[in-house]
Parts: sequence; C-alpha cells; structure tokens
Amino acid sequence: MASGNGGTPPAAADYRSSDSRSSSRRSTRFKEDNEYVEITLDVKGDDTVAIQSIRNGGDLPEVALLARGLEPRAPPPPSAVPGPGGLSSRLKAVGTELRRLASWKFPGGIGEPSPPPAAAAANDRRRLDRSMTGAARALRGLQFLNSSVVTNGWPEVEKRFDRLAVDGFLLRSRFGQCIGMVGSEEFAVQIFDALARRRGITAQLLTKDQVREFWEQLSDPGFDAKLQTFFDMVDKNADGQITEEELKEVLTLTASANKLSKILERVDEYTALIMEELDPDQLGYIDISNLEALLLLPPSQAPSKLVTHSSNISQLISQKLVPTNDRNPLRRGLRKLGYFMEDNWKRVWVVALWLAINAGLFTWKFMAYKRHPTFDVMGYCVCVAKGGAETTKFNMALILLPVCRNTITWLRSRTKLDAAIPFNDNINFHKVVAGGVVVGVALHGVTHLTCDFPRLLHASDAVYEPMKKYFGQTRVPNYWWFVKGVEGITGVIMVVLMAIAYTLAHPWFRRSKLSEGNPLKRLSGFNMFWYSHHLFVVVYIAFVVHGVCLYINRTWWKQTTWMYLAIPLLLYAGERIFRALRSHGFTTVRIEKVAIYPGNVIAIYMSKPPGFKYKSGQYIYVNCGEVSPFEWHPFTITSAPGDSYLSMHIRCRGDWTSSFRAIFSQICRPPMNGQSGLLRADCMSMEHNARFPKLLIDGPYGAPAQDYWKYDVLLLIGLGIGATPLISIVKDVLNHIQDDAEDPASPADNHGKGGGAGSRAFMTDRVYFYWCTREEGSFEWFRGVMNEVADRDAGGRIELHNHCTSVYEEGDARSALVTMLQALHHAKNGVDVVSGTRVRTHFARPNWRDVFKRLAVNHQGQRVGVFFCGDQTLTPELRRLAQDFSHKTTTKFVFHKENF
Repeated sequence: MASGNGGTPPAAADYRSSDSRSSSRRSTRFKEDNEYVEITLDVKGDDTVAIQSIRNGGDLPEVALLARGLEPRAPPPPSAVPGPGGLSSRLKAVGTELRRLASWKFPGGIGEPSPPPAAAAANDRRRLDRSMTGAARALRGLQFLNSSVVTNGWPEVEKRFDRLAVDGFLLRSRFGQCIGMVGSEEFAVQIFDALARRRGITAQLLTKDQVREFWEQLSDPGFDAKLQTFFDMVDKNADGQITEEELKEVLTLTASANKLSKILERVDEYTALIMEELDPDQLGYIDISNLEALLLLPPSQAPSKLVTHSSNISQLISQKLVPTNDRNPLRRGLRKLGYFMEDNWKRVWVVALWLAINAGLFTWKFMAYKRHPTFDVMGYCVCVAKGGAETTKFNMALILLPVCRNTITWLRSRTKLDAAIPFNDNINFHKVVAGGVVVGVALHGVTHLTCDFPRLLHASDAVYEPMKKYFGQTRVPNYWWFVKGVEGITGVIMVVLMAIAYTLAHPWFRRSKLSEGNPLKRLSGFNMFWYSHHLFVVVYIAFVVHGVCLYINRTWWKQTTWMYLAIPLLLYAGERIFRALRSHGFTTVRIEKVAIYPGNVIAIYMSKPPGFKYKSGQYIYVNCGEVSPFEWHPFTITSAPGDSYLSMHIRCRGDWTSSFRAIFSQICRPPMNGQSGLLRADCMSMEHNARFPKLLIDGPYGAPAQDYWKYDVLLLIGLGIGATPLISIVKDVLNHIQDDAEDPASPADNHGKGGGAGSRAFMTDRVYFYWCTREEGSFEWFRGVMNEVADRDAGGRIELHNHCTSVYEEGDARSALVTMLQALHHAKNGVDVVSGTRVRTHFARPNWRDVFKRLAVNHQGQRVGVFFCGDQTLTPELRRLAQDFSHKTTTKFVFHKENF
C-alpha cells in the first residue's frame, strides 16, 4: 500500500477501533515525517472490510484523487476478507482496494481538463464500480498467451526467435509461432499490427529487442495493458475510435479463428448488436471506456463459472487430494492394492474364478495322462497338449455366454446378480476368454506338432508296440500323415479362421485406423469384422469334428467336447432364433421422421412397437435390407421411455452407416420454417414417389447407463455422438421431474414408467450433463432437448454444460469478442449464438478435476454415478479422478463406461 510520500514503507501505524455488535469503524494512519494518510475502514460482522473515507494529512494530490473517487459511491463495494483475520489480513485487503483505485486515472486529475460535474460523476462511478471480482473476470477474458507460454518466460521465446529469424530479423508472418500463439497465425498477425502501430513501426519485420518488447506487453498481467492492446487491435486506423466496419472485420477474424460459421453467416447482425449496446448515443464509434464496460459485465450477465460457495470445504478437499509421499514401499503398495480391490472387486473375483477353473481342468487332465500308456512314449508333451485341449473346450463354451445379449439383459434387469457380477464388462470378459482360447490352442497345437508327433515317429518298435491300438497296426510313416488326417485338417481350419477373426477384430481394423496407403486398408471396417466373426459357425463345426475323431479316446462318453458345447450352443442358437423372430415380427418399425444434421449425423424417429419397453441408456440393433440384408448394427436409443416414439442418432463414418445415410439423403429435403437440420423428411409431407426403406430392430439390450436411477447424483459426460445414451437419461429425469411437479403425492419416483424396473425407487435428484463437441453444428442434434430442459426444469435440477472445443478457452483474447457477443445476445434474446439453444455454451474442454471437485463439495456423503460415452483416450483420466475423489472425500463416485 502506498504511503504519503510515494510508496515508501510506513514508519508506524495507528490502529484505533470502536467495537459494536455488527460492525466497527477503524482508522489506520501511515506516518512518514509530516505526511500521513488516514483511512477509515468499515469492518462488518462477517469480516468484510470497506474503505469509508480517506483523509489527507499532507499536501498529497494522489490522496485527494483517491478521496474524490470514493465520493460518488455510498457505500463502496467491500473488499472481502475470507475467514477471520487480524490486522495484517485486513490491511492487506485495504492495500488491494487502494491499488485498485490508484490503477486508474481519474478525470480531473493533474494535467487533465476537468469534465462537467455530471459527466465527471458518471465517469468516476463507471470506473470505480470495477470490483475485484469483475477485474479478475476481465483478466481471464483477455489472455493473449496461455499460462504455459508465460511460465516458460522470455528464454523460450528467444530460442524460437533464434530458430525462426532470418539475418537477425523476424518476419511478420512468423510472429505468432515465435511468441507461442500456434494455430491462429492470422490472429497473431493482427496483434503484430496493433503493437507495431502503437510504436510507429512500419516495417514487416522485427529485431529481437522489439520482439521482447512486444512479448512483455502481451504477457503483462495488468488489465490496462491487455485492454489497450485489444482495443488497438480492433482500432485499425489508430484514431481512438472503433467503427462498425473495424468491429465487423475483427469479429469476422475471431469467428474464423474459432471455426464458428454461424457467426460468419450473421456477422452484420451481430456487429450491429454490439454497436447498439456499446454506442447507445449512436455516435458511430466505440471508445475504450465502452469496451471496458462490456468486458466488466456484472456477475448476473457474465458467463457462469464452476464456482462453489463452500470455499473452506473446497480448500479442504484440495488439501486432501494432494498426493502423500509415503516412503514405506510396503504401505504404499498395500494402499494402492486396497484402492484397486475396492474399485474392481467384482472383476477380480470373476477373473480369479475363471483362472481357477482353467487351472483345475488343466491339472486334472495333465495328471490323467501322466498315468496313461502314451506317457511312456510321448512323455510330458502329451500331458501339456491334453491339458491345453481341456481348457480350450471350456473356454470355447464359455465365450458364447457374454454375447448372449438377451440373457445378459434379463439377468441384469430381473435378478440381483448385478450386485456381484459385472455385467457391464461382458464384452471385456468375452475378450479375456478369447485370450484363454489362444493360450489353450497354442499349448495343444504347438506341443503336438513339435514334441508329441516327433517322439512318436522316432520311437523304436518295442516302444511303439503299445501305441498300435491308438494309431494303427502299421507304424505312422511320416509327419504328413498327422496333418492330412481329419484331426489335422480340422485343426488347421480352426487355427486359420481364428487368426482371421482375431486380426480383423483388432481396433486398427475394426475402427479403420490403418493409413490410406496401407494395402490392408481394404480389409478394415466394421463389415469385415462382422463377417469374419461369423466364421465361428465353421470353427465350431470343425471343433466338434476334431473332438470326435481322436487318436487316443474312441469311446463316445470320453469325447467331452460336445458335452462342453451343448448347453452354450443351444442357448446361443435359441437367442439367434428369438432375435430373428422378434425382429421380423412385432419389432418391425415405421419411420415417421428423418433429419440429417451437420457433422454427418442422421436422426431417425420411428413408431414404438406395441409392448416395446426399454430403459434410458439401452441400445437396439438395426437392420436395413436396402443396405445389407444380413448386417445388424447397434445404436443407442435417444428417446425417453415415456416418449410416444423411438429415436436414434447415428454418426455416419463407416461403410454401412454411409450407405444408410445416402439412402435417406435422396428422400430428405431442405428444412422449412426454421426447422433444425440440413435435410428433413417425414411421413406426412413426402412425395408420392418417395418412400422410406424398411427397418428392423432387435432389442432393447442392457448397457451401463441403464442403471443411472440408482444414484443420488448423476455426472453425465459425452464426447461428440457419445452423448446419445445420456440424452435419453436427461429426458427421462426431466419426465420424472414433471411428474413430481404435477402430482407430488403419486409414486412418481418409481422407475416403472415406460418399461422401468417396477416398484424400485427412483433415487436421482440432480443431474450434471457435460457435452463436448468439436463442431458448432453438432448442437443441432439435440437442440430440442436443450430447450425443453430450459423450459421445463424450473427447479434447476438438471445442469447442462455444452462445450465447443473448436473455440479457444474462455479467457483467451482470441475468443474474447465471441464471449462479449454471446453475453449480449443471450441477455437480449435468451439464445446462445454458438449452439442456437437457450443453454449457454462454454469454450474449450472442461477442467475435469474442477468438475469432480465441485460435485464433491456440493454433494458430500452422496453417491454420484459417473457415466461416460466417447473417445477412449479420456477414460483413464475420468476413472482416476473418480477413484481419487471417492477415496479422499465423503462423496462416492462410481465410474461407468459404455463398451459396445
């Protein structure tokens, strides 16, 4: 805090107070020789401090200006002091307030002409009403460089300058790359021009000293410097006034840098909106004070932030989440093991049981053949081969059960087994069992080919004599004899077909991740995966034949392959027959409406078949005969169980979905009367020669998200098209909220509506939905749902957070103008300029740790169901955050990931 003689530390302080029940007024004097400043503070009962008056003990013009600045305000906004504090903390708050006041030039100051009294009072009020909260928000809104660039400092910029400079000069086009503003070089060039105009630089290149001067201004944390730089960037002719054409040019540049095509389409309208707000007197220009006023929006109009009022609890949680460095490796390992078991005990016991059964079967068969006559000739090789064969039989039977979708759905919905069995991991367990099949086949085949058969071929006549009853009276002539037999041929067929199916099931092939120049690219895609997996029919036939035509065991009751496979094959065959009958019977649907949206997404609205019941989060398989009569593809249901229709949103990426979209594109027409979507069609307005293709559906099938109603609070996270299962949940919760509002006495909290779970209690009371998408057009997909939530959720129990990741984060100067426009347009029209909905859009990706922290603070002691659907790369981070906050706070986060 500056003292009376220009900022030297005070020699003494006189602290006087008169206490009262609610507040006290205290004066503090800072003495330095004959000059002093007397400040009277108003100390509230809630430990807030406000500057009541400033008295000038000497002839100090700066203090007179500060005192004048306080006059228009009655009372001045308090400087909050969190928690109880003594003299030091309160003096610190006062110092902050004084620095805030002193950072601005007051009209009528030294060397400045005095404006009229009324104008001066208004001007003073406008400038002095800038609270610390507003200043902090403004600082976040004008960051030209990200924090990492500023942290690295000038040395990193200097290194880039040395690399990019030519003969000691940096070209204008390379300025953005040099200062660390990568990805928006055009915007960086505009900053270059603004800084150069300010300094009278006309050359298109800079020296190192000039670059450093530019960089220091851009990294200056002060608000004034940032505001001036931003104003200069918009003010092209440096006349101190921003005209409508200049504003339009920068708004166009900003929209292009953030890939916001909708703003570009209406740039004239939005420019006029900003001018109308900032130029109410219609002077035809905006000055720097108008721009400042827009940046310092009041909290009610500013974009909402994830701020919690429980600051003490938030700080406590932050301290708990600091990793503890336990030097004892044993305790550290036991703690990690305990955390792992707590989160994965269902998976652990299931996998442990599976391993134990495999080990038991292998040991049993190994010991049985150790007592067999063939052991004298083939030794332990035959024991290992037969042990591997026994585990293969078991796993070939077990691998069918996780893909019996109707059985899994029935077990998880109608029984309580889901309390101990992780049905959500059925596909992962299918993959684990497939790995067991690989190990068993390897043990069986490799030991036979490299150990058993060679030892038999090289055995003496005397040693071979006991083998005649197994391999014939005539000795085996050569190695080829084993391969060309029924056992050998069926074994080779199985191994080859399994290798094909395993290879094409790899994500590189299944998700078409191979590069275009790769010759195997033609074998990638979901279709190849689907067809190769159906080779299992041939594999199982060969497997049964291989198990019957044995060299050693010829009696039927010792040929156990068919015994292992009988029940699983019958169950799976029954499921497939049931699916075929159901899909061609009462689940044949009538398409009612189609919409093709930006982002290559098609929405299908269908009639709900009679008796078709499902839960939010479940999915169906869809067959379109005009694309392929045999292929069935899974898609999440996006309608709520209480809706009168059935809907799904499909992202068209692969070959099947692309063909599916092409068929409907020929039928759809451009939208009319403000309808969303690029192309639309419905059964009521179609031309006579157009018709929808026939669709068959199979389902519904269970998914992790269907159990959302078991949690007190929901955290729904969707990336791109991954929002589809979560949208259905949002709509279902909204329907329950409306039911509660219409008839509070009715048992509306039962999850039985629309095919729910009977009389089980609907526990969900709060929903936080985070949707991150790269393209602004993606918000068209669920615009109706967003507006419906905004209209019907009067209690605010559902929070919608849309994040457009193509826009630079809120706080970056490259998105500052968009943030201004967004706030103005939403305040005037109630519609967000990015999403076109009533829900405000956030920019860039969320800070997921802050999201979890907020829920932990606001929902202590409650269970939060975290449901995620999207890119796998985010899964580890979300899972780790759920574990950390569950272990170190009273809030229990349970993480679920969609697997299909």
